[in-house]
Amino acid sequence: MTPSRRSKKRSVLAAIREMTDHERRILSDRMGITLLYGTFGVLMFGPVAFGAVEAWSMYALEIFSVLLTLLWFARQWLNEEIKIKWNPLFLPMAGFAALVLIQLAFGRSAYPHDTGSNALLYCAYAMLCFVSSQALLRSSQARKIAVILAVYGFVIASLALFQGIAPNGKLYWIRQPRLGGWIYGPYVNHNHYAGLMELLVPIPLILSLSKFVGQKERIAAGVAAAVMTGTIFLSGSRGGMLAIFVEFAIVGTILLRRKPGVRIALTVAAFAVVLVSLLSWLGGKELTTRVSSISSETKTEISGGMRLTIDRDSIRMFRQKPILGWGLGTFPVVYPQFRSFYTNFFVNEAHDDYMQLLTEMGLLGAGVLVWFLIVVYSNAIRKIGDWTSDVNSAVTLACTLGLSGILVHSFLDFNLQIPANAALFYVFCTLAAAPPLLQRSLKRKPVPEVAPEEMPASEVV
Repeated sequence: MTPSRRSKKRSVLAAIREMTDHERRILSDRMGITLLYGTFGVLMFGPVAFGAVEAWSMYALEIFSVLLTLLWFARQWLNEEIKIKWNPLFLPMAGFAALVLIQLAFGRSAYPHDTGSNALLYCAYAMLCFVSSQALLRSSQARKIAVILAVYGFVIASLALFQGIAPNGKLYWIRQPRLGGWIYGPYVNHNHYAGLMELLVPIPLILSLSKFVGQKERIAAGVAAAVMTGTIFLSGSRGGMLAIFVEFAIVGTILLRRKPGVRIALTVAAFAVVLVSLLSWLGGKELTTRVSSISSETKTEISGGMRLTIDRDSIRMFRQKPILGWGLGTFPVVYPQFRSFYTNFFVNEAHDDYMQLLTEMGLLGAGVLVWFLIVVYSNAIRKIGDWTSDVNSAVTLACTLGLSGILVHSFLDFNLQIPANAALFYVFCTLAAAPPLLQRSLKRKPVPEVAPEEMPASEVV
């Protein structure tokens, strides 16, 4: 370090030490807000960067996560205390980290390089979850972030619609995928675009049914939710269609139990009209053919389709190492020796997140997953109350709907192997399981005391 840099560093530290308590609190609050919006900025960066599946985008995701964590440490240093907001998911996350460390330390990974690389990626997820739980999140900020994510999802969906109308086989009409794919929106794989929308659709949907925004904003949120839902069908992802139906079934059950009023009924009707109109206008015969193929495709898979064959091969992989598995991230390396069919394509994932976890992490990893989900849903269910007027309940319901859709889709695809979708999924799990949000306290004006002799005669007892 040069003398000039040392002097600058000393001057900055001296300036911080000379701050008053009030100035420190202001700076600390600003750092907390930066943590909050920075975390969601990183989450929104991933899908735009083609799902963060390339080396440069994964590296950027990891670097941003480290920088946010360092900012959190700087805030603790400024406050002269280490204050950690506990989240019940920290324990299962630590359990998963311990299993990965055992695989690396005791040579239980079939390919330590891939296990180490994936471990770094999971560290980035963990840092984003940690920072999102430590950030200064209040009810008013939660509403702002919900609006930002709703607008973001609508913009991505609109881009996908335009790209579907005028496709040229390239991402953003510019980038040619190296290995081809079924492009939809910013993703090479249409199923992963559907996974992103499954996570985001509940946000404008809950906004449109709640009382947190005005009538015009509710209408706009309903339109955004309908457009985003429509792109799931237009993408042709059958797993996405199934997942969004599950999400709507959950919302419908909740609405029926609440006996919805005229406002909610009209909102649902308008949502359905926009969705059906969009699908009729842009879907046409291709969408009808895709939906009608679900039954035949299901029969094909059951009778020996590729996904089911991969699952059977994966079971043989699991039987050889049932306790700790072959190692995190080693499925594409190990699978070729168990593959029972011929193909020119490289099978890089199991097309079933649960089966891939079982082969890579064994029964212990599957047990940690069950523990993780039990903690998420047990805490989320306790917080979902009057979601139409309580911000805590609305945030929890939106996050729970999104992660439920992904969990259904994970039986048919590998959304949780896509860094952008996985990061958003784990942060939503953290928010669903977190303690209630901070509520802005209402300050009452002090009532001046009046002496008895100054009170009107009618008020003197």
